Amino acid sequence: MSHDAADQQLVRDHLDHLHQPQALSGSQQAEFKQRIKDLLVRENAVIVAHYYTDPIIQELAEETGGCVSDSLEMARFGRDNPASTLVVAGVKFMGETAKILSPEKRVLMPTLEATCSLDIGCPADEFSAFCDQHPDRTVVVYANTSAAVKARADWVVTSSIALKVVEHLDAQGEKILWAPDKHLGSYVQRETGADVLMWDGACIVHEEFKAKGLEDLKQVYPDAAILVHPESPEPVVKMADYVGSTSQIIHAAETLPNKQFIVATDQGIFYKLQQQIPDKEFIVAPTAGSGATCRSCANCPWMAMNGLDNLANVLETGASEVFVDQLLGEQAMKPLTRMLNFSAGK
Repeated sequence: MSHDAADQQLVRDHLDHLHQPQALSGSQQAEFKQRIKDLLVRENAVIVAHYYTDPIIQELAEETGGCVSDSLEMARFGRDNPASTLVVAGVKFMGETAKILSPEKRVLMPTLEATCSLDIGCPADEFSAFCDQHPDRTVVVYANTSAAVKARADWVVTSSIALKVVEHLDAQGEKILWAPDKHLGSYVQRETGADVLMWDGACIVHEEFKAKGLEDLKQVYPDAAILVHPESPEPVVKMADYVGSTSQIIHAAETLPNKQFIVATDQGIFYKLQQQIPDKEFIVAPTAGSGATCRSCANCPWMAMNGLDNLANVLETGASEVFVDQLLGEQAMKPLTRMLNFSAGK
């Protein structure tokens, strides 16, 4: 089943209308940071930020007792933190997930326009019809999907637990319907040998990494280990010394003996890599070179929409609040809870 042309047009339409945060001077950044710190206290709020957001957002989250992590830990942190307001710095599906898991909390985002090509490319009505055509399959969806798509699923997974969940289901003899990322789905299928039927979707950032570029860069840095996110195309994944989620890539960089690493994921992760492992060198993996749009070259354009200015604004005004229909939220809560329980070994 292919949705390539329609999906690409939808993504282009979204990219053409993005509003990026304003550029700030050093003094303006300091002023915004202090203002946000005061507002977080006033609103009993905490920042839950993804590794792919701007380093200044990650730094602020850490300084104020918030969270900087992958989507799995973001979900868990938001659910368990006592703050009554969660400010989710990431993309919309992360805000929706926070609201589903904590319906009693107020969930704000710097902008509700920040979305994801995987989410855009998997409309709930089309996906539901696809599921209806294959009622014998267990529906496993990636976290990068809307609340409505999650509500249709049996399981939600993140890249950090996708392999283990599918291994578990395959051992029980279950056939899988997977959505939306075809590259991650193919990786899981190859690694587990499970019977996986895939939706046709891809991340505009990870899809632009190229094996030829990696080969050329490896000639320059022959001793560097290649760290790859499994949303990347198969030829890139096959070149990797390690394949894993953002948090797993950070752990691999800490534990592998190499002093240099070529990293094929969003370059927002470099803040945490350099912070935690300052004695090692990290090199951005090449993307599509002259053929790329560079609206997405190693940096998610929607993650880049999270800025100090719009973060301060939502705390001051209560704008950009995330709402999820109650019934939809209750339905989506089931596979999300299953995900969290599985990852916790329950």
